[in-house]
Amino acid sequence: MVMDWKDCIKTRTAKEVGKDKNMMISARKVAALKIESADVLPDHLYIGKISLLYDALREYLECIALEKGYKIYNHECYTSFIKEILDLSHEGDIFDELRKTRNSINYYGKLVSLEESQYIIKKLDLLIQKFKKQ
Repeated sequence: MVMDWKDCIKTRTAKEVGKDKNMMISARKVAALKIESADVLPDHLYIGKISLLYDALREYLECIALEKGYKIYNHECYTSFIKEILDLSHEGDIFDELRKTRNSINYYGKLVSLEESQYIIKKLDLLIQKFKKQ
């Protein structure tokens, strides 16, 4: 079960902060470099693509959170942020699905097929495009 936004604030895994324009600019540059890196990887290195694209997505979400005056310290609270602060429940569900998949790959050695990876990368691309604009 994902923490709700009130729990994130209460446990200080998310907190109110002042806007940090330099950090937002830097995070956007890092996100763009990760996307560029993912784009040049050959298809058979899809695990690397998934990790890079997920990290880029999280960088864009960090920028949005900073713009709204928040610093978020865990990926689970990004789900609550998307759902409750941005009021994008569907996108929050997709992000949470991607978060769990990425964690399974990174921390538990889960292997995904090329076919699964194409679905995951498509979802990552969709969310990146949505949040990159904000």
